[in-house]
Amino acid sequence: MALTLLVTGVAGFIGSSAAERFLKEKYTMIGIDNFEQNYPQQIKESNLAILSEYDNFRFVEGDFADECFIESLFDKYRITNIIHLGAKTGVRKSISNPIEYIKANLIGTTNLLEQCKKHKIQEFIFASSSSVYGNRLDIPFKEGELIDKPISPYAASKIMAESITYTYHKLYDIKMTILRFFTVYGPRGRPDMAPYIFMNCIVGSKPIIQYGDGDTARDYTFISDIVDGIFEALKRTSNWQYEIINLGNSYPVRLRDFIKEIESVVGKEAEIIVEDPKEGDVSITCADISKARRLLDYNPKIPLKKGLEQMFDWYNSLEEKYDV
Repeated sequence: MALTLLVTGVAGFIGSSAAERFLKEKYTMIGIDNFEQNYPQQIKESNLAILSEYDNFRFVEGDFADECFIESLFDKYRITNIIHLGAKTGVRKSISNPIEYIKANLIGTTNLLEQCKKHKIQEFIFASSSSVYGNRLDIPFKEGELIDKPISPYAASKIMAESITYTYHKLYDIKMTILRFFTVYGPRGRPDMAPYIFMNCIVGSKPIIQYGDGDTARDYTFISDIVDGIFEALKRTSNWQYEIINLGNSYPVRLRDFIKEIESVVGKEAEIIVEDPKEGDVSITCADISKARRLLDYNPKIPLKKGLEQMFDWYNSLEEKYDV
C-alpha cells in the first residue's frame, strides 16, 4: 500500500528539512503547522515555499493540540504514517509558561495518538529530546536509563509525551519509534537558538551573552544527519514494535569552544558578556548512538566546523537577518 505521511511542524527547522527529504523520495505528504509565534513567521513561510514546489505535498494550517482540527484532518485524508516533529520548544521559555508546553507537547501528542487508534494507523514516529535525560554527568546518555528527573517543564512535557506513546503502543498495537534529538543546528536553524544567535551577533558586532563559565557542553548534531536518522527510521519501522533511539553526534563541545568555532567561520572575534547560568540548562549532553548505528545504520557525517560553514553560507543568503 502506498504511504501517505502526516508531518507535524512541517514549516519549522527540522520539520521542513525532513519533509523535503521525504518529498524528494516521492512520498505523498500532508504537512501541518500552526505558525506559532516563537520567531518570525516569514522564516516558516520561506521554508514552506520550498516544500510547496513539490506536487506530492499538501499543506494544511492548523494546531495538532486542537482536537477538532485533528479529527477533521484524519477524516479528510487517508493518512498511513505519522511523523510527529512539531512541538512547543525552548527550555527557558517553558519555565515561565509551563501550561502551554503541556498543552502542545502532551495533549497535542495524545490527540494524534487518538487518531492512530481510531483510524488504525500502524506507525508513529515521535521527535523527543535529549532534555529528557536531565542534568546528569555520566556520559554518553543511553536510551535505557531512567528519565525521572527533568529540570524544565519542556523536558517534563517530552517525558510525558514519550510515556503516552508507549501506553498507546501497548493498548492498541501501534508501532512506535521515539527519536531523541541532540542539539540540532544547520541551515534553516531557528533564530532563537544559540548557533544562529551567536552567528548573528558576531556578524553584527553585537555582544554574545554567555551563561556560565563556558564549560557547559552540547552534542551538536547537523541537520542532515538528523534527517538521515528520521528517514531511516521510517524505512525500517516495520523491523520493530517499539524503540527509543538517540540521534546525536556523540561528541560534546564546550560552549567556549563552540563560540571559537563560530568566530573562525565568521572571521571575527566575539564580544562576550558572561552572566549566571540559566535555570533549566543542563551541564552536558552526549548521545550514545550505538543503537542508532545498529538499527538505522546511522553514521553522523558532518563535523562541527563543516556544519557551521554550511550554516554560515545559508545565513549569508538570507535577505533579512532576525534578532529574537
